[in-house]
Amino acid sequence: MAGVLARVRGVRGQGGPEELHSATEQLCCDYAWKDPHLLSKEANRLLVRADGEQAGWLHLLLGCVHYDLRHREQAEAHRRAAFRLGQEVNNGEIVAWSFEMSAWFALTQGRLDEVAAYAEAGKRAAPNSSVAVQLCAQAAKAAARMGETGDLRKILDEGYRLLGQHQNPERPENHFVVEPGKWDSYALDCFTVVGEDKLAEEHAREVLKTAAKSPMRASEAHLALATVALRRGDIEGAAEWVHTALAAPRKSLDHLGMLTAELVREVHERYPGDPAARLITEPIEHR
Repeated sequence: MAGVLARVRGVRGQGGPEELHSATEQLCCDYAWKDPHLLSKEANRLLVRADGEQAGWLHLLLGCVHYDLRHREQAEAHRRAAFRLGQEVNNGEIVAWSFEMSAWFALTQGRLDEVAAYAEAGKRAAPNSSVAVQLCAQAAKAAARMGETGDLRKILDEGYRLLGQHQNPERPENHFVVEPGKWDSYALDCFTVVGEDKLAEEHAREVLKTAAKSPMRASEAHLALATVALRRGDIEGAAEWVHTALAAPRKSLDHLGMLTAELVREVHERYPGDPAARLITEPIEHR
């Protein structure tokens, strides 16, 4: 934290574009684990002095942070600002990430039929950037939830092919780059939804190998393992995974809400009226 604040003070005082770029990238790398209120405060400090591309990246980051906190109007305002700046400076990658955010918002709010259009618009804006991989992931997640298994396989294949066209990034922890570890997280979500339990479990365990500083990604893996355990009749095991997922220090509330709601529905379908199932549902309902 001290290092980031030192860079922020440098930017506000005598620092220049390089310091601003470095501080912005660091905040994007901190996104996965840092307290969202603190992250928002630091990003806004930088935004006061930023313009052009750097302002665009900061608006994207702030949009994600506010959405994690369920500040939907503020999240959308920052997303729109990033889109506008991306167009003004002709940065297709920033534009594409703004579409990715729209796809994410639509997915987690249940507007599944809108996700594919946002994904395609984003890929047109930056077809050669790794954001295209994440756009495929959002489209795949929506297809899985709509039961479009044929389209799901095609989208996952496309995303995996696009991923192979990019070298591993120098800073894979940056929220706005896509690397193989993130792909496991995308795939486990899709396989969990369509009932491919073996594949879901394999990807979940791969995610957990590298998720020490990605508590949100780890929570998703824990909930996938809870779902697999539930389907095997292991209610106590599923409950333990749920407790672990909910205890994560960093959360994206709408995303977590979507995943836990899906798990609760499955509990009620498989164990209607079974008091033992409350081991799973009560922690979710009272979180």
